Parts: sequence; C-alpha cells; structure tokens
Amino acid sequence: MNLFSPLTLPELTLKNRIVVSPMQQYSATNGVPGNWHLVHLGSRAVGGAGLIMTECTAVSPEGLATLSDVGIWNDEQKNAWQNIVEFVHEQDAKIGIQLWHSGGKGSLKHPNERMKPLTKEEGGWTVKSSYPTEMNGVIPQELTIDEIQELKENFVEAARRAVKAGFDTIELHAGHGYLFHQFYSAVINKRNDEYGGSLQNRIRFLVETVGEVRRVIPDEMPLLVRISAVDYLETPDAWTLDDSIILAKILKENGVDLITASGGGFANVSKDRVFPSYQVPFSSIIKQQTVIATGAVGMITEAVQANDIIVNDEADLVFIAREHLRDPYFALHSAIELEIETEIPWQYKRAF
Repeated sequence: MNLFSPLTLPELTLKNRIVVSPMQQYSATNGVPGNWHLVHLGSRAVGGAGLIMTECTAVSPEGLATLSDVGIWNDEQKNAWQNIVEFVHEQDAKIGIQLWHSGGKGSLKHPNERMKPLTKEEGGWTVKSSYPTEMNGVIPQELTIDEIQELKENFVEAARRAVKAGFDTIELHAGHGYLFHQFYSAVINKRNDEYGGSLQNRIRFLVETVGEVRRVIPDEMPLLVRISAVDYLETPDAWTLDDSIILAKILKENGVDLITASGGGFANVSKDRVFPSYQVPFSSIIKQQTVIATGAVGMITEAVQANDIIVNDEADLVFIAREHLRDPYFALHSAIELEIETEIPWQYKRAF
C-alpha cells in the first residue's frame, strides 16, 4: 500500500490517495462558481489527484463567510457546479463537495479588505451561532430551536442538489470554528437546552444533520466529515482529542465513512506548534481508536512525506492544500519522484 494505491469508500473507488483539500478562492458572484473554479479544480484533476474537493460551499446565503464564497442553495449554482463535475470526471478523477455554514464567522469583507465585518449597507447580515459568544469582533445572535431545524433542512437540500450535480462524495465541514464546531466546542456553546451542556447535547446538531443527509444521498455515496480534532486552547472547556474520538465513533455509527482530522478555529495556533505533518497524529489516533477511515492534513508538501503517511497507515487519504496551489501537478510529480507508475494525460505525455 502506498500513495498511489486505490481506495474504495464504500463503493466509490479513488485511483490514488491524494486529495486536493478544500481551499477558499473568494471568486464567486452570488454563490455561483465560474471559470476560475473550473480551471482551478480542473487543472488539479489534470494533475493527477484522485479526489478533488471544492472549497467550503454554503448551504444558504447566511452560511457564507464573504459575498465572494460559493454556494449550492439554488439551481443556478447547482448547474454551474455540474459543468465543473463533468470536466473533472473527464480527467478520470473524482470530485466531492464540502457543505458548510459559517455561523458566527460570517458576514465578512473580502480578504483583500482584511475580512472585516460587513456593514448592512455593504450587504452584511446578522450572524447567528449556538450562543452569543464573540467571534471576529461581533457577538452573534443565538439560534432558536426552530432555526436549528431549518439549518438541518438547508444541509439536506444542498446535499440533494449535490447529488443531482453529479458529485461523487459529500463532506460536511464541522471544523475550523464554523457552525457545527460552534456547537460541539464548549468554548463557544454555553446553551442550556438539548443542544448545549453535555458533550452528547453539543454534538447533537452535527449528528442529527449527518443522519438527515445520509438518508437523502445514495447508499453507495461516501459521506465525509471534517472536524477540528482539538481547539488548540488550554482551557477547561476546550475540545480535545479524546472528545474527537467519542465523536468519530458516533459519526461512524450514523453513516460517516471518513473523518478528516484538522484542528483549531477559535484562536491562532502558536508557530512552535506548526511544522510538517503536525496534525497527522490526529488522523492516526482517530483511525486506531475508532477503526474509521481518516484523512490527514497539516503542512503536507512533499511526495515522500505524503507516501510515508499512507505506508505507515497513519491515514487513508492525504489532503494537500497549499502545495496544490504551488503545484497543480503534485500527483504526477510525486509519482515520478517515488518511481511509481501512474496514468498521465495523453496530451501531456511528451513532457513526461
């Protein structure tokens, strides 16, 4: 088993273990992906990655972080995604969509404007979260029970559209300080109803949403969840790896096929804790403790490094972000470096 061994989840077969990790492009209009997204994702498919993941894709207008993010809450967006899906499939690659709601981390300006809060005049909206805990200098409103039920339906409808668009897999983004994470981490969630308090209550929104999504997508379609395995905070209410192991077991019981184990979202991680493969132990421990497939992330930039993660059974997939921005053909170059035979697009064979 190595970086170029196929993987089947549960009936979807990926030609290798290399995943283009979700990366925000801030290049959409009205949530509609355009030519930039076609070329960005399509070139990584040409470059040999087994699975191409979209950037986090909002399930409602209020789920956006900025007005330049993509969405899939209407048919215009679904149809635009379908064109991209078809091109990726033509390159013998698979494509997944990451469904997401920013919660209290929404209504922000474009990164070129330093992601400061949007005013109403600029198109901003009232952000809502599990609890009115300050984020990004804004105190969100607390979601009501009825609004939580509506949000679950937003994810269900987005999943239905994703299936119609032809996506091969769906990942729910439940990490990085976004809405699901704002519920399961007690750092943010101070509710005293059935969605707050105990760990079982704090994970309820995510677990219920997983169950609803699982029911409306094909049985053979893999369902993935990205979590923040730790909060990187030294406080008694911080989310821990032990909590993540409990969550992963419950998600597996509810039909999740793979956990992508990332971290953080509510605070900057100190530089001394960030180094190559720094988050790989999360995927390894969750995989060992729960016997669920996992995806590794965290400064994975080299072929040998990525291959070792698979060879050592620390994860089943390697999610590579920034290195794919630097090198859309990371997979093809890795195969050459590792001296592993892989298929090269016929149009490019003269270069290899």
